[in-house]
Amino acid sequence: MVQFLPFAALRPRPEFAAKTAAPPYDVVSVAEARALAADNSYSFLHVSRPEIDLPDDLDPTDERVYAAGRDNLHLMVASGILTPDPTPGYLIYRQQLGSQIQTGVVGLASVSEYETGVIARHELTRPDKELDRVRHIDALGVHDEPVFLLYPDSETLSTLLGEVTAGEPEIELLTDDGVSHQLWRVGDSESVDAFRAAFATLPRVYIADGHHRSAAAARVATRRAGQGDAEVEGFLSVVFGAGDLTLLPYNRAVADLAGESPSSLLKRLDASFEIVPSAKAVEPAARHDFGLRLADGWYRLRLRPGLVDENNPVARLDVSVLQNLVLEPLLGIGNPRTDPRISFVGGSRGMAELDRLVESGTAAAAFSLYPTSVGDLMALADAGEVMPPKSTWFEPKLASGLFLHDFSGELDAEKE
Repeated sequence: MVQFLPFAALRPRPEFAAKTAAPPYDVVSVAEARALAADNSYSFLHVSRPEIDLPDDLDPTDERVYAAGRDNLHLMVASGILTPDPTPGYLIYRQQLGSQIQTGVVGLASVSEYETGVIARHELTRPDKELDRVRHIDALGVHDEPVFLLYPDSETLSTLLGEVTAGEPEIELLTDDGVSHQLWRVGDSESVDAFRAAFATLPRVYIADGHHRSAAAARVATRRAGQGDAEVEGFLSVVFGAGDLTLLPYNRAVADLAGESPSSLLKRLDASFEIVPSAKAVEPAARHDFGLRLADGWYRLRLRPGLVDENNPVARLDVSVLQNLVLEPLLGIGNPRTDPRISFVGGSRGMAELDRLVESGTAAAAFSLYPTSVGDLMALADAGEVMPPKSTWFEPKLASGLFLHDFSGELDAEKE
Protein backbone atom coordinates (compact mmCIF):
# COMPACT_ATOMS: atom_id res chain seq x y z
CA MET A 1 0.00 0.00 0.00
CA VAL A 2 1.46 3.33 -1.11
CA GLN A 3 0.82 6.53 0.80
CA PHE A 4 1.04 9.36 -1.70
CA LEU A 5 -0.36 12.43 -0.03
CA PRO A 6 -1.79 15.76 -1.17
CA PHE A 7 -0.19 19.01 -0.04
CA ALA A 8 -0.47 22.77 -0.49
CA ALA A 9 2.23 23.45 -3.06
CA LEU A 10 4.31 26.60 -3.15
CA ARG A 11 4.28 27.68 -6.78
CA PRO A 12 5.15 30.59 -9.06
CA ARG A 13 2.28 32.77 -10.10
CA PRO A 14 1.37 31.94 -13.72
CA GLU A 15 2.88 35.14 -15.08
CA PHE A 16 6.25 34.26 -13.52
CA ALA A 17 6.34 30.52 -14.25
CA ALA A 18 8.28 30.67 -17.52
CA LYS A 19 11.03 32.80 -15.99
CA THR A 20 11.14 30.79 -12.76
CA ALA A 21 11.42 27.30 -14.32
CA ALA A 22 14.98 25.99 -14.35
CA PRO A 23 16.88 22.78 -15.06
CA PRO A 24 17.63 20.50 -12.09
CA TYR A 25 20.58 21.57 -9.98
CA ASP A 26 22.67 18.53 -10.89
CA VAL A 27 22.50 18.74 -14.69
CA VAL A 28 24.16 22.16 -15.04
CA SER A 29 27.57 23.34 -13.92
CA VAL A 30 28.00 26.53 -11.92
CA ALA A 31 29.12 28.34 -15.07
CA GLU A 32 26.12 27.08 -17.04
CA ALA A 33 23.74 27.97 -14.21
CA ARG A 34 25.23 31.45 -13.91
CA ALA A 35 24.76 32.03 -17.64
CA LEU A 36 21.18 30.74 -17.60
CA ALA A 37 20.22 32.96 -14.66
CA ALA A 38 22.01 36.08 -15.88
CA ASP A 39 19.65 39.07 -15.95
CA ASN A 40 16.81 36.86 -14.63
CA SER A 41 16.17 37.43 -10.93
CA TYR A 42 13.13 35.10 -11.19
CA SER A 43 15.20 32.02 -12.11
CA PHE A 44 14.95 29.26 -9.54
CA LEU A 45 18.67 28.63 -10.01
CA HIS A 46 19.19 31.42 -7.45
CA VAL A 47 17.71 28.96 -4.93
CA SER A 48 18.86 25.58 -6.26
CA ARG A 49 22.37 26.74 -7.24
CA PRO A 50 22.89 29.77 -4.96
CA GLU A 51 26.65 29.73 -5.49
CA ILE A 52 26.00 31.52 -8.80
CA ASP A 53 25.46 34.71 -6.77
CA LEU A 54 28.63 34.27 -4.69
CA PRO A 55 32.36 34.60 -5.42
CA ASP A 56 33.87 31.96 -7.69
CA ASP A 57 36.45 30.87 -5.15
CA LEU A 58 33.91 30.08 -2.41
CA ASP A 59 33.66 26.39 -1.52
CA PRO A 60 30.22 25.18 -2.76
CA THR A 61 29.69 23.45 0.61
CA ASP A 62 30.39 26.64 2.58
CA GLU A 63 27.58 27.50 5.00
CA ARG A 64 27.16 30.83 3.20
CA VAL A 65 26.02 28.99 0.05
CA TYR A 66 23.14 27.27 1.85
CA ALA A 67 22.22 30.51 3.62
CA ALA A 68 22.12 32.32 0.27
CA GLY A 69 19.71 29.73 -1.10
CA ARG A 70 17.44 30.26 1.89
CA ASP A 71 17.62 34.05 1.54
CA ASN A 72 16.84 33.91 -2.17
CA LEU A 73 13.87 31.61 -1.55
CA HIS A 74 12.45 33.91 1.13
CA LEU A 75 12.89 36.88 -1.21
CA MET A 76 10.91 35.10 -3.95
CA VAL A 77 8.10 34.45 -1.48
CA ALA A 78 8.16 37.96 0.00
CA SER A 79 8.02 39.52 -3.47
CA GLY A 80 5.04 37.38 -4.49
CA ILE A 81 6.83 35.36 -7.16
CA LEU A 82 6.05 32.16 -5.26
CA THR A 83 2.69 31.73 -3.55
CA PRO A 84 1.10 28.77 -1.69
CA ASP A 85 -1.96 26.92 -2.88
CA PRO A 86 -4.93 27.60 -0.58
CA THR A 87 -5.61 23.95 0.35
CA PRO A 88 -3.91 20.58 0.02
CA GLY A 89 -4.25 18.88 -3.33
CA TYR A 90 -2.32 17.23 -6.12
CA LEU A 91 -0.79 18.69 -9.25
CA ILE A 92 -0.83 16.93 -12.60
CA TYR A 93 2.42 17.56 -14.45
CA ARG A 94 2.78 16.81 -18.16
CA GLN A 95 5.99 17.10 -20.14
CA GLN A 96 6.49 16.70 -23.87
CA LEU A 97 9.77 16.47 -25.78
CA GLY A 98 9.20 15.72 -29.43
CA SER A 99 6.86 12.73 -29.54
CA GLN A 100 7.65 11.70 -25.96
CA ILE A 101 4.83 12.63 -23.52
CA GLN A 102 4.79 11.76 -19.85
CA THR A 103 2.08 12.73 -17.37
CA GLY A 104 2.60 12.39 -13.64
CA VAL A 105 1.11 13.29 -10.28
CA VAL A 106 2.85 15.67 -7.90
CA GLY A 107 2.43 14.86 -4.22
CA LEU A 108 4.26 13.76 -1.10
CA ALA A 109 5.96 10.39 -0.82
CA SER A 110 6.46 8.91 2.63
CA VAL A 111 9.83 8.88 4.42
CA SER A 112 8.77 5.78 6.38
CA GLU A 113 7.88 3.97 3.15
CA TYR A 114 11.25 4.94 1.71
CA GLU A 115 12.92 3.43 4.76
CA THR A 116 10.87 0.20 4.66
CA GLY A 117 11.26 -0.38 0.91
CA VAL A 118 7.71 0.40 -0.23
CA ILE A 119 9.54 3.06 -2.22
CA ALA A 120 12.08 0.84 -3.95
CA ARG A 121 15.57 2.04 -4.82
CA HIS A 122 18.13 0.69 -7.25
CA GLU A 123 21.16 2.91 -6.76
CA LEU A 124 23.78 3.62 -4.09
CA THR A 125 24.29 7.21 -2.97
CA ARG A 126 27.53 9.10 -2.60
CA PRO A 127 28.02 10.39 0.97
CA ASP A 128 29.27 13.80 -0.16
CA LYS A 129 26.34 14.42 -2.51
CA GLU A 130 23.85 13.16 0.06
CA LEU A 131 25.25 15.45 2.78
CA ASP A 132 25.11 18.42 0.39
CA ARG A 133 21.39 17.79 -0.19
CA VAL A 134 20.78 17.37 3.55
CA ARG A 135 22.35 20.74 4.28
CA HIS A 136 20.53 22.40 1.38
CA ILE A 137 17.07 21.06 2.26
CA ASP A 138 17.55 21.68 5.97
CA ALA A 139 18.63 25.28 5.37
CA LEU A 140 15.61 25.98 3.16
CA GLY A 141 13.02 24.20 5.29
CA VAL A 142 11.61 23.26 1.90
CA HIS A 143 11.86 20.37 -0.54
CA ASP A 144 12.69 22.43 -3.59
CA GLU A 145 13.29 19.75 -6.23
CA PRO A 146 11.11 16.67 -6.73
CA VAL A 147 12.10 13.03 -6.70
CA PHE A 148 11.18 11.22 -9.92
CA LEU A 149 9.14 8.08 -9.10
CA LEU A 150 7.40 5.52 -11.28
CA TYR A 151 4.57 3.06 -10.67
CA PRO A 152 3.39 -0.07 -12.51
CA ASP A 153 0.70 1.05 -14.93
CA SER A 154 -2.73 1.50 -13.34
CA GLU A 155 -5.96 1.73 -15.33
CA THR A 156 -7.59 3.66 -12.47
CA LEU A 157 -4.87 6.29 -12.40
CA SER A 158 -4.86 6.54 -16.19
CA THR A 159 -8.59 7.27 -16.12
CA LEU A 160 -8.22 9.90 -13.39
CA LEU A 161 -5.36 11.59 -15.25
CA GLY A 162 -7.36 11.62 -18.46
CA GLU A 163 -10.28 13.34 -16.74
CA VAL A 164 -8.09 16.09 -15.30
CA THR A 165 -6.01 16.74 -18.43
CA ALA A 166 -9.12 17.01 -20.60
CA GLY A 167 -9.40 20.53 -19.19
CA GLU A 168 -7.16 23.52 -19.81
CA PRO A 169 -3.91 23.59 -17.82
CA GLU A 170 -3.32 26.35 -15.27
CA ILE A 171 0.27 26.77 -16.43
CA GLU A 172 1.82 26.04 -19.82
CA LEU A 173 5.32 26.93 -20.89
CA LEU A 174 8.21 25.91 -23.12
CA THR A 175 11.72 25.81 -21.67
CA ASP A 176 14.94 26.49 -23.57
CA ASP A 177 15.65 22.76 -23.94
CA GLY A 178 12.53 22.35 -26.09
CA VAL A 179 10.42 20.68 -23.39
CA SER A 180 6.78 21.67 -23.01
CA HIS A 181 5.49 21.77 -19.41
CA GLN A 182 1.82 21.82 -18.36
CA LEU A 183 0.30 21.87 -14.88
CA TRP A 184 -3.23 21.19 -13.67
CA ARG A 185 -4.36 21.39 -10.04
CA VAL A 186 -6.57 18.77 -8.35
CA GLY A 187 -8.10 20.51 -5.35
CA ASP A 188 -11.68 19.33 -4.86
CA SER A 189 -12.02 16.81 -2.05
CA GLU A 190 -13.71 14.11 -4.14
CA SER A 191 -10.95 14.06 -6.77
CA VAL A 192 -8.20 14.29 -4.15
CA ASP A 193 -9.68 11.29 -2.35
CA ALA A 194 -9.92 9.35 -5.61
CA PHE A 195 -6.25 9.86 -6.42
CA ARG A 196 -5.19 9.03 -2.88
CA ALA A 197 -7.24 5.82 -2.92
CA ALA A 198 -5.84 4.82 -6.33
CA PHE A 199 -2.27 5.10 -5.06
CA ALA A 200 -3.19 3.07 -1.98
CA THR A 201 -3.91 0.08 -4.25
CA LEU A 202 -0.31 -0.01 -5.51
CA PRO A 203 2.08 -2.42 -3.77
CA ARG A 204 5.08 -0.13 -4.25
CA VAL A 205 6.61 2.65 -6.32
CA TYR A 206 10.16 2.95 -7.64
CA ILE A 207 12.75 5.71 -7.62
CA ALA A 208 13.64 6.52 -11.21
CA ASP A 209 15.84 9.52 -10.42
CA GLY A 210 16.52 11.28 -7.13
CA HIS A 211 18.19 8.77 -4.83
CA HIS A 212 20.25 11.49 -3.15
CA ARG A 213 17.21 13.74 -2.60
CA SER A 214 15.23 10.81 -1.16
CA ALA A 215 18.02 9.83 1.23
CA ALA A 216 18.49 13.46 2.23
CA ALA A 217 14.77 13.88 2.92
CA ALA A 218 14.88 10.89 5.27
CA ARG A 219 17.89 12.30 7.12
CA VAL A 220 16.29 15.74 7.43
CA ALA A 221 13.14 14.11 8.83
CA THR A 222 15.26 12.37 11.47
CA ARG A 223 17.20 15.53 12.22
CA ARG A 224 14.03 17.56 12.68
CA ALA A 225 12.00 14.94 14.57
CA GLY A 226 10.07 16.51 17.42
CA GLN A 227 10.66 20.08 16.25
CA GLY A 228 7.08 20.64 15.10
CA ASP A 229 7.72 20.74 11.35
CA ALA A 230 4.34 20.38 9.76
CA GLU A 231 5.05 17.84 6.98
CA VAL A 232 8.66 16.73 7.32
CA GLU A 233 7.65 13.05 6.98
CA GLY A 234 6.63 13.65 3.35
CA PHE A 235 8.97 14.56 0.49
CA LEU A 236 8.18 16.20 -2.82
CA SER A 237 7.80 13.71 -5.68
CA VAL A 238 6.36 13.31 -9.14
CA VAL A 239 5.19 9.79 -9.94
CA PHE A 240 4.66 8.57 -13.51
CA GLY A 241 3.17 5.41 -14.93
CA ALA A 242 5.85 3.04 -16.25
CA GLY A 243 4.28 2.96 -19.70
CA ASP A 244 4.75 6.71 -20.11
CA LEU A 245 8.49 6.60 -19.65
CA THR A 246 11.34 6.06 -22.06
CA LEU A 247 14.89 5.41 -20.96
CA LEU A 248 17.63 6.60 -23.27
CA PRO A 249 21.06 5.01 -23.70
CA TYR A 250 23.88 5.77 -21.28
CA ASN A 251 26.96 5.31 -23.44
CA ARG A 252 30.62 5.01 -22.43
CA ALA A 253 33.88 6.54 -23.65
CA VAL A 254 37.35 5.42 -22.60
CA ALA A 255 40.43 7.64 -22.72
CA ASP A 256 42.95 4.95 -23.76
CA LEU A 257 43.16 1.29 -24.69
CA ALA A 258 45.35 0.26 -21.73
CA GLY A 259 48.28 -0.62 -23.97
CA GLU A 260 46.23 -2.45 -26.59
CA SER A 261 46.24 -1.48 -30.24
CA PRO A 262 42.85 -1.26 -31.96
CA SER A 263 43.57 -4.51 -33.84
CA SER A 264 44.66 -6.41 -30.72
CA LEU A 265 41.58 -5.16 -28.84
CA LEU A 266 39.34 -6.45 -31.63
CA LYS A 267 41.06 -9.83 -31.52
CA ARG A 268 40.46 -10.10 -27.77
CA LEU A 269 36.84 -9.00 -28.15
CA ASP A 270 36.25 -11.82 -30.64
CA ALA A 271 36.10 -14.34 -27.79
CA SER A 272 32.88 -12.79 -26.48
CA PHE A 273 31.39 -10.97 -29.46
CA GLU A 274 30.64 -11.42 -33.11
CA ILE A 275 32.29 -8.36 -34.67
CA VAL A 276 30.97 -6.72 -37.83
CA PRO A 277 32.54 -3.53 -39.27
CA SER A 278 30.00 -0.79 -39.98
CA ALA A 279 30.14 2.08 -42.43
CA LYS A 280 27.97 4.20 -40.15
CA ALA A 281 27.46 4.81 -36.44
CA VAL A 282 26.06 1.77 -34.62
CA GLU A 283 22.97 2.55 -32.59
CA PRO A 284 22.06 -0.79 -30.92
CA ALA A 285 18.57 -2.03 -31.70
CA ALA A 286 18.34 -4.87 -29.18
CA ARG A 287 19.68 -6.14 -25.88
CA HIS A 288 23.28 -7.47 -26.00
CA ASP A 289 23.98 -5.50 -29.18
CA PHE A 290 26.76 -2.90 -28.83
CA GLY A 291 28.53 -0.32 -30.95
CA LEU A 292 32.28 0.29 -30.75
CA ARG A 293 33.84 3.44 -32.17
CA LEU A 294 37.60 3.29 -32.73
CA ALA A 295 39.83 5.70 -34.62
CA ASP A 296 39.30 3.79 -37.89
CA GLY A 297 35.49 3.68 -37.62
CA TRP A 298 32.55 1.78 -36.16
CA TYR A 299 32.03 -1.89 -35.33
CA ARG A 300 28.93 -3.76 -34.26
CA LEU A 301 29.49 -6.18 -31.38
CA ARG A 302 26.92 -8.97 -30.88
CA LEU A 303 27.27 -10.93 -27.67
CA ARG A 304 27.91 -14.63 -28.25
CA PRO A 305 25.31 -16.98 -26.67
CA GLY A 306 25.69 -18.50 -23.24
CA LEU A 307 27.98 -15.92 -21.66
CA VAL A 308 25.40 -14.20 -19.44
CA ASP A 309 22.98 -15.48 -16.79
CA GLU A 310 19.71 -14.13 -18.17
CA ASN A 311 17.95 -14.92 -14.87
CA ASN A 312 20.21 -12.54 -12.96
CA PRO A 313 18.63 -9.04 -13.06
CA VAL A 314 22.02 -7.33 -12.66
CA ALA A 315 24.26 -9.56 -14.79
CA ARG A 316 21.91 -9.42 -17.80
CA LEU A 317 22.01 -5.61 -18.01
CA ASP A 318 24.08 -4.44 -20.96
CA VAL A 319 25.98 -2.02 -18.72
CA SER A 320 27.02 -5.09 -16.69
CA VAL A 321 27.89 -7.12 -19.77
CA LEU A 322 30.13 -4.33 -21.05
CA GLN A 323 31.76 -3.85 -17.67
CA ASN A 324 32.32 -7.55 -16.95
CA LEU A 325 33.47 -8.67 -20.41
CA VAL A 326 35.19 -5.57 -21.79
CA LEU A 327 35.89 -2.60 -19.55
CA GLU A 328 37.42 -4.46 -16.60
CA PRO A 329 39.20 -7.47 -18.16
CA LEU A 330 40.37 -5.82 -21.40
CA LEU A 331 40.70 -2.12 -20.56
CA GLY A 332 41.51 -2.26 -16.86
CA ILE A 333 38.55 -0.20 -15.60
CA GLY A 334 37.74 -1.94 -12.34
CA ASN A 335 35.58 0.72 -10.72
CA PRO A 336 33.68 2.93 -13.17
CA ARG A 337 32.53 5.13 -10.26
CA THR A 338 36.04 6.38 -9.61
CA ASP A 339 38.24 5.62 -12.64
CA PRO A 340 39.09 8.90 -14.42
CA ARG A 341 39.70 7.05 -17.70
CA ILE A 342 35.98 6.47 -18.30
CA SER A 343 33.33 9.06 -19.07
CA PHE A 344 29.61 8.71 -19.63
CA VAL A 345 27.49 10.14 -22.43
CA GLY A 346 23.79 10.13 -21.60
CA GLY A 347 20.55 10.80 -23.32
CA SER A 348 20.04 12.68 -26.54
CA ARG A 349 23.71 13.57 -27.14
CA GLY A 350 23.81 10.35 -29.11
CA MET A 351 26.23 8.95 -31.68
CA ALA A 352 27.53 12.33 -32.82
CA GLU A 353 29.05 12.94 -29.38
CA LEU A 354 30.78 9.55 -29.44
CA ASP A 355 32.21 10.37 -32.88
CA ARG A 356 33.40 13.73 -31.61
CA LEU A 357 35.14 12.28 -28.58
CA VAL A 358 37.11 9.75 -30.63
CA GLU A 359 37.87 12.07 -33.56
CA SER A 360 39.16 14.76 -31.19
CA GLY A 361 41.43 12.30 -29.39
CA THR A 362 39.59 12.79 -26.10
CA ALA A 363 38.67 9.09 -26.17
CA ALA A 364 40.42 6.15 -27.77
CA ALA A 365 37.21 4.10 -27.80
CA ALA A 366 33.52 4.74 -27.32
CA PHE A 367 30.73 2.22 -26.77
CA SER A 368 27.06 2.67 -27.64
CA LEU A 369 24.56 0.61 -25.63
CA TYR A 370 20.96 -0.44 -25.88
CA PRO A 371 19.07 1.38 -23.12
CA THR A 372 18.13 -0.24 -19.85
CA SER A 373 14.35 -0.77 -19.76
CA VAL A 374 11.85 0.30 -17.13
CA GLY A 375 11.07 -3.39 -16.66
CA ASP A 376 14.76 -4.05 -15.93
CA LEU A 377 14.74 -1.30 -13.31
CA MET A 378 11.66 -2.63 -11.54
CA ALA A 379 12.82 -6.26 -11.63
CA LEU A 380 16.18 -5.32 -10.18
CA ALA A 381 14.66 -3.17 -7.44
CA ASP A 382 12.16 -5.94 -6.60
CA ALA A 383 15.10 -8.30 -6.16
CA GLY A 384 16.76 -5.85 -3.77
CA GLU A 385 19.73 -5.41 -6.09
CA VAL A 386 21.73 -2.32 -7.02
CA MET A 387 22.35 -1.18 -10.57
CA PRO A 388 25.84 -0.44 -11.84
CA PRO A 389 26.61 3.29 -12.00
CA LYS A 390 25.24 5.31 -14.89
CA SER A 391 22.73 2.65 -15.98
CA THR A 392 19.63 4.79 -16.62
CA TRP A 393 18.98 8.11 -18.30
CA PHE A 394 15.45 9.49 -18.18
CA GLU A 395 14.52 12.36 -20.45
CA PRO A 396 12.93 14.87 -20.30
CA LYS A 397 14.22 15.92 -16.89
CA LEU A 398 11.82 17.41 -14.34
CA ALA A 399 11.93 21.18 -14.19
CA SER A 400 12.79 22.92 -10.94
CA GLY A 401 10.88 25.84 -9.48
CA LEU A 402 7.38 24.96 -10.70
CA PHE A 403 6.30 23.44 -7.35
CA LEU A 404 7.86 23.23 -3.89
CA HIS A 405 6.97 21.64 -0.57
CA ASP A 406 7.27 23.89 2.50
CA PHE A 407 7.55 21.09 5.07
CA SER A 408 8.55 23.44 7.91
CA GLY A 409 5.64 25.85 7.52
CA GLU A 410 8.06 28.73 8.06
CA LEU A 411 7.23 30.50 4.79
CA ASP A 412 3.48 30.42 5.50
CA ALA A 413 4.15 31.79 8.96
CA GLU A 414 6.20 34.66 7.55
CA LYS A 415 3.49 35.62 5.08
CA GLU A 416 0.95 35.76 7.90
